[in-house]
Amino acid sequence: MMDRRKFLKRSAAGTATAAGVAALQQVAKASASERVRVGMVGSAGRAASLNRYFAKNKFAEIVSIAEIDHSRLAPTLKAVTELQGKEPKIFKDFRKIIDDDSLDAVVVGTPDHWHAIPTILACQAGKDVYVEKPDGHNIVEGRRMVAALRKYKRVVQMGSQHRSTERLKSALAYIRTGALGKCLVAKAWESTRQGNIGRPADSAPPANVDYDMWLGAAPKRPFNRNRFHGRWRWFYDYGTGDLGNDGVHRLDMAFAALSAACEAQGDDPIVFPTAITSSGGKWYFDDAQEWPDTLQVNYEYGSTAGSEDVTKPPKSPPKILTYEMRIWAPYNFHGESEGSAVYGDKGYLIIGNTRWRAYGPGSKLIKEGAGDSDATPHVQNFIDCIKSRDKPACDLETVGHPASMLCHAGNISSRLGRRVVLNPKTEMFENDKEANALRGRPEWRKPWELPEV
Repeated sequence: MMDRRKFLKRSAAGTATAAGVAALQQVAKASASERVRVGMVGSAGRAASLNRYFAKNKFAEIVSIAEIDHSRLAPTLKAVTELQGKEPKIFKDFRKIIDDDSLDAVVVGTPDHWHAIPTILACQAGKDVYVEKPDGHNIVEGRRMVAALRKYKRVVQMGSQHRSTERLKSALAYIRTGALGKCLVAKAWESTRQGNIGRPADSAPPANVDYDMWLGAAPKRPFNRNRFHGRWRWFYDYGTGDLGNDGVHRLDMAFAALSAACEAQGDDPIVFPTAITSSGGKWYFDDAQEWPDTLQVNYEYGSTAGSEDVTKPPKSPPKILTYEMRIWAPYNFHGESEGSAVYGDKGYLIIGNTRWRAYGPGSKLIKEGAGDSDATPHVQNFIDCIKSRDKPACDLETVGHPASMLCHAGNISSRLGRRVVLNPKTEMFENDKEANALRGRPEWRKPWELPEV
């Protein structure tokens, strides 16, 4: 393994090329002693993009890729080899990467139900981690991941790349000027139309895939192509629905905007909500999906209504963050198919994927900014923090887990069909056995028990 003491002294200067991830032009790499040696878990879907982002970074070298389904590997292997001028080693079992003492970091681009175990094992092995959103499959996994990064003093960046974009940073800077006045409400939404996935029959798993390992800690079930590549996110066993898929980005941006407003107006900072109420269900698509396609979630911050034990009376007025999901809608809201907004008594600000706009009285446009959602700066921020040991832009403990908690808690309220009250200090639901039972799995199927920390 690279001499970390020497590594940490080296300059973090330099930025990855701004070319798109599809551009396959070999990158001029930094010297071997300055490169972060990376192992990638996954090669398709979002993991395909992550492989390209890291391969094109001059301060990173992808040493190995673990992919359980080698039929999906070829395009990513070709792209990585061409971008970095060196072919990585290939494994099926991600534990080969965890056990490699020459690696500095592990990148986890798997389905949600495979986020926690590789992250925790990598932390225990002394490696820093970039893990896709949401943090884990459930609250228990997310908290265990946070415990691991604390105990083993690791840098863990969650893949909400918006946190590193100039678009979001400039919007938050404007909010901090106080131009919106007193803000009490923020909103996030998804209205990008998705499709019907049907009800295909069970079948035999692909011959080249270790299906039992793909299931991991999830319950043993017959193979079904709906519960596999690409569509796993719509099922309780593996995903977190669209709330944890796209919603986590929009909620995190709305949370960041409301937090910036709290800072501008001198209010107490917000971290975890004190009460969550979800309404909605699977009302539109007649197919095998389990998670809602129509949903509204209200998150209350600083409210003690419903439990005198949740927190001390707040010094600042309570706040509300609202999330709306209409994944059957072929039209926009506030001019954005998916976005976030914060509302004040002097104006409001809308954040989309390519721009932000601030409006004053009479909905007059008073300020705007632009920028894309490219993950290049987010990957660079992670690499810089490996060197500096600073917290990354989407540090799992302080940013990624709170954002993921919004998704997990919203889903729990939705599944129960009622309001739940959260203790922000313990992340337990107050006097609520049903809600607390959904904080994790009934069991993590052997041999994939959640590691102790």
